[in-house]
Amino acid sequence: MALECRCPVAGLIHHSDRGVQYANTEYVARLEEIGARISMAAVGNPYENAKAESFFRTLKMEEVYLKDYKDFEEAEGNISQFI
Repeated sequence: MALECRCPVAGLIHHSDRGVQYANTEYVARLEEIGARISMAAVGNPYENAKAESFFRTLKMEEVYLKDYKDFEEAEGNISQFI
């Protein structure tokens, strides 16, 4: 969805933790297809992504866990507004 909405150019830096979803063969292939540079957090360094982790905790605690969305569109709208 982000790729479709933002149409990134080659050279985009995609930084993530070492979660299995980010190492997935199809996911990595799609990033390579658009010319993204793949960057992953160092092994055993939980502080590297601390700001992102803090943001997602806040998003979940103050928005997602407090609502029962009727459908994806409602969730997307509420979360977009929250952000």
